[in-house]
Amino acid sequence: MDGAIRAHKKQMSSLQSTLTGYKHQEPAHSVNSSPAPAQIRQLLEQGRIHTIPIGYINSCFAVKNGTPRQPTVCSSSRASLKIQPSVFNNPEHSLVGLEQYSHIWIIFLFHKNGQMSYKAKVKPPRLNGRRVGVYSTRSPHRPNALGLTLAKLEGITEDTLHLSGVDMIAGTPVLDIKPYIPDYDSPKTRRDDTNREYRPASPSTDSQMPLDLDEEANGSERSSEPSSEIRACSSGASAERFGSGDVTDVLAEVKDYVKQQQLFTESPEDRQTDSPECASVTTTRLSSSSLKFGCEDYGTIAAWVRAPPVSDLDVRFTANAEQELKEFVPCDSTDRTRPKFRFLKGAEEAVEAIRGILSADPRSVYRRTRCQDRLFFFTLDTADITCWFGDGFAEVVRVKPMQREELTNVV
Repeated sequence: MDGAIRAHKKQMSSLQSTLTGYKHQEPAHSVNSSPAPAQIRQLLEQGRIHTIPIGYINSCFAVKNGTPRQPTVCSSSRASLKIQPSVFNNPEHSLVGLEQYSHIWIIFLFHKNGQMSYKAKVKPPRLNGRRVGVYSTRSPHRPNALGLTLAKLEGITEDTLHLSGVDMIAGTPVLDIKPYIPDYDSPKTRRDDTNREYRPASPSTDSQMPLDLDEEANGSERSSEPSSEIRACSSGASAERFGSGDVTDVLAEVKDYVKQQQLFTESPEDRQTDSPECASVTTTRLSSSSLKFGCEDYGTIAAWVRAPPVSDLDVRFTANAEQELKEFVPCDSTDRTRPKFRFLKGAEEAVEAIRGILSADPRSVYRRTRCQDRLFFFTLDTADITCWFGDGFAEVVRVKPMQREELTNVV
């Protein structure tokens, strides 16, 4: 009752705020009249926008039950998105150039939340009942039911995008799509402004970058004219050091840069310099330019994301379930006598998807900890799947084609 009262108060407060925003607006002359530009600007400045879905997801997941909570849980899941002609006169024109990207961000609505209730603290399934702030999670129950997912772009056919690795159900309204650009979106590829001087250069025909930078830094024989690569990656203070003949520091900087490029394959021991002189220069340079030499240095996440209290489950198939799954034919098959997938490309891909879904334990915390019934039902593409959960494992016991009326509702 307390929860219902709080939810009611929030809804009434939201309604009152909305009515207050329209209180001082002039009444429209007609129902279909568009708001004036001044009104649109005012609404935007207040953060109140009228969303228009650019399309709706057509997914291999028909209902929430069994749908992965994150896209990486089931990389073999598939979906498509058709751009609405009501948004653009030529919807295919809006996708020109997008084929050059491998992944895209999808901004969507959690349209199956059931109600717009939300709390400041939630219980993520991976925390097995422990409460944390809603903004430290990806819970669908938020003040604004907006979702964000990263999907792989398999291809584009006219006005339709073909996707994989999705965690959205059929009918999900999509508000926007943006290309995923690692140079901008991934902290691992970002560089601090102070590192702008470290730029790779193509080898020159006049002089080559020394392969053994330790030997060069320790005073081995070198040309009096700096190499073109060093000239390319030096600026400002580096140029002044060349003028003074102090090339050792520059070589140490270049060595640091080369090792930075190998930061995901080198061990900490490999990053140690052989020369004490170079070691001292490297330490100074690291402290001044904030070079990073490890994945963890680029960003941090909550420890429970990688080490949750809930461990991955072992997924098994009964012999009967395996045989039933083999009866399904791929989506591009012409065989009409056997059950056919609409998205998946065969039984092997279906097995991979089922393993991904069940290994992450799609049950809610309540069902996992308090419910005696260990049976679990979910839908994948055109298959109704029945499984049960034991201690540390999930076993698929039956795979049946969806009924004809269910298929009609999905389509």
